[in-house]
Amino acid sequence: MNTIGSTIKTYREHLKLTKEELAQKIRVGIHTIEKYESGEQIPSTQTLLKLSTVLDIPASELSLDQLDKHI
Repeated sequence: MNTIGSTIKTYREHLKLTKEELAQKIRVGIHTIEKYESGEQIPSTQTLLKLSTVLDIPASELSLDQLDKHI
């Protein structure tokens, strides 16, 4: 099953970014990135936009509506 967290992790690893590097780029703590990737927490809309910019992917790749289509 595709989740926002697994998508974030996949693209982060593809760009060879550590959790710490991604956290710094979007100005959150490393524990927040860990929560996103594990599915414990869902990023806010503003954070999703930051993630899409840093990960160089369309925001729709991270949106809940898009994920529902894959399930």
